[in-house]
Amino acid sequence: MAAPPKPYYTPEEYLARERGAATKSEYLAGEICAMAGASEAHNTIAANIVRQLGNQFEGRPCRVYVSDLRVRVAATGLYTYPDVVAVCGPREFDDDHHDTLLNPTVIFEVLSPTTEAYDRGAKFAHYWRLASLTDYVLVAQDRVRVDHYARQGDGWFVTAASTLDETLRLAAIDGELALAAIYANVEFPALGDGPLP
Repeated sequence: MAAPPKPYYTPEEYLARERGAATKSEYLAGEICAMAGASEAHNTIAANIVRQLGNQFEGRPCRVYVSDLRVRVAATGLYTYPDVVAVCGPREFDDDHHDTLLNPTVIFEVLSPTTEAYDRGAKFAHYWRLASLTDYVLVAQDRVRVDHYARQGDGWFVTAASTLDETLRLAAIDGELALAAIYANVEFPALGDGPLP
């Protein structure tokens, strides 16, 4: 017996459903995919990044957003919710609802076992089609590890940091994040030594 066909939704149908939904979903090529909740470590890391960048952006034409602001990749049709998004300069939105950003400068994704392959692969392949995107940052939640992809011409240059005394520098937004600040109050149960300072 064949599986029933999946329903097809237009972007407009997706947005109408999404704006009235209690949970968040991604959209691509007519399909809506529900997003799972996040762990305490995931939320702590995202909050730490938002707080640090928000403080640095005070008095500047830059904004930082947590995962409730949707991003649309016009070139591929993906609608998604990055964990943290930073924008410097004018913000461009999909429509007058101002809930779908078109021009992120920096995107952060906090990795989880179920999303890591997608965040490193297919999702990044969508993101790099954003002409505005200068930096893509992947942050592990089970260990100290930050992978920073910086756009250089037509390609991307990656650096990795894995100690708390290192600092992530984001030249495009004139910002920096100490790994100790990114991982403040994050517990790594496998290490058995409690929260990081």
